[in-house]
Amino acid sequence: MKKYLKILKKCPLFYGIEEEELLRLLSCLGAKVDSYDKKYTVFREGSQAKYLGIVLSGSVQIISIDYFGNRNIITEVYEAELFGEAFATADVAQIPVQIIANKPAEIMLIDMTHILHTCKNVCGFHQKLIFNIMRDLAEKAIFFHSKMEIISKRTTREKLLAYLADMAKRSGQKSFYIPFDRQELADFLGVDRSGLSVEIGKLKSEGIIEAQKNYFKLN
Repeated sequence: MKKYLKILKKCPLFYGIEEEELLRLLSCLGAKVDSYDKKYTVFREGSQAKYLGIVLSGSVQIISIDYFGNRNIITEVYEAELFGEAFATADVAQIPVQIIANKPAEIMLIDMTHILHTCKNVCGFHQKLIFNIMRDLAEKAIFFHSKMEIISKRTTREKLLAYLADMAKRSGQKSFYIPFDRQELADFLGVDRSGLSVEIGKLKSEGIIEAQKNYFKLN
């Protein structure tokens, strides 16, 4: 576990906890680490919702697939970020989404019952961890509100421009890289890939954007 301490110090779950205390805490929580190949399904829809995951390397995508097989990328989770905590905290029986390794990934899994309930050692960390989880959930609620504003736009063009404007604001620059290829961007925005490509082409020809693969610039 020692080799992951630098990454774990950046994780929202462990804000305010000193590095020397982390190893003892991880042991108390029964944390375990597994490796996953690219495109491996970490959790399937319907899996028991009891684990919190921390990405130690690589990334995972949280994906929903509807009755007709349409795929929607809800979000992508990167190094030192959390996933699954909302479902485990809400005490739902099953996960309603799929969580897939988008790149070869190392993931730490923690049973949420070890966080939400005081252990036999009466560790003083539990209240801090619960506070950190609540703050993380609040930050994600803000993110999903922003995403809802984007995907609620009426047209593919409006959705794309709203997304690119949001990315420019987040990066603080007019030029930036997005974390998706064309198909993934279409899945994230909830639009058809061919229609998305047409709109990107139109915006380029109109001089509104520059685009090359996952690089974009707003003019």
